[in-house]
Amino acid sequence: MNTLLQELSNDLQQITGWRHHMHRHPELAFEERHTAEYITGQLRSWGYEVATGIGKTGIVASLTAGDGSKAIGLRADIDALPVTEQAAGDHRSTIEGRSHTCGHDGHSAMLLGAAQHLARTRNFNGTVRLIFQPAEEVMGGALAMISDGLLERFPMDAVFGMHNMPGLELGKLYFTSGPVMAAVDNWEIELTGKGSHGSMPERSIDPVVAGASLVMALQTITSRNVAPLDSAVVSVGAFLAGDAGNVIPQSAVLRLSIRSSRPETRKLVLGKVRSITAAQADCYGVAWEIREGTPGAVLVNDAAQTAFAATVAKDLLGADKVVTDGPRFMGSEDFAFFAQRKPGTYCFIGNGDTPMVHHPQYDFDDRNLPVGAAYWVALAESFLR
Repeated sequence: MNTLLQELSNDLQQITGWRHHMHRHPELAFEERHTAEYITGQLRSWGYEVATGIGKTGIVASLTAGDGSKAIGLRADIDALPVTEQAAGDHRSTIEGRSHTCGHDGHSAMLLGAAQHLARTRNFNGTVRLIFQPAEEVMGGALAMISDGLLERFPMDAVFGMHNMPGLELGKLYFTSGPVMAAVDNWEIELTGKGSHGSMPERSIDPVVAGASLVMALQTITSRNVAPLDSAVVSVGAFLAGDAGNVIPQSAVLRLSIRSSRPETRKLVLGKVRSITAAQADCYGVAWEIREGTPGAVLVNDAAQTAFAATVAKDLLGADKVVTDGPRFMGSEDFAFFAQRKPGTYCFIGNGDTPMVHHPQYDFDDRNLPVGAAYWVALAESFLR
């Protein structure tokens, strides 16, 4: 076993303790106050300069060694989900209806394990920036930290992220250059017609019929506009209209989840949603309004930094534990907003044959903790050599 990996494996019990503490006390997006206090306490005890309240509940911890001018950013997410946990174990969530069923507790614990080791050894020349980001699950934390001056207040030359992934082999690291995760745009479309009694449809302008037609028309975007070898999803997850069978309502609301795998595809798909909505509304005589959520972003890994990180991982774990043509996912990740502004890469660590993230029975596999922590240390030491 690699010496660094052995050293982090010796810390497994302690790192596991940190994860289990955070797992028992999950907090939702922008509410991670206890989690932030817990993490901050550990970091300050090791000598880090810690800034809190970045993006409301985010943390940036900095440690400098030597006289090097370079800085590296390592990011973990800290928020939980509004999901009632069904997993076994004495570290189960103590808060009903909330749980770390995406593994952010594991991500934070791995980065804490690396933080302790880096502070203990200081085998690098430059500055390490540890970013503990809130509100990933609502796609708001990265932009909130950026708006709070993250990149100006804490300069860094590159930024790196990592996420566990069930279904990928336990303990292996997966790297993919270029687009790796989809942009998500959560839009709401309101169609406004003219209400009437259900027995007199001729006195109405029916938004339900218009909405039903729009739902079907939107399905043609991916089937007839996006190339078969490209990827996009347009899902209408909610159709809200009316309260009674004998009343034609005044309005109908459609809630959409729109995902695209490339920036060009995103532009195409969003344009089609707008034009089809306008055309359908005109056809049925209803007024329409689109309310856009936070603009999505495709997560695009920098080619050079991806190759660098994969080489570091191979040196650490062995080539058989590293996949360099890794998978792409239609899930979304707000690390994309960091990657738009700084070069870097976002890799996956396999969580094995477990329930998928966001499933009530999901749990992070603790055997990954020293692997991920050792990767962060090796990456920082190599980047700041």
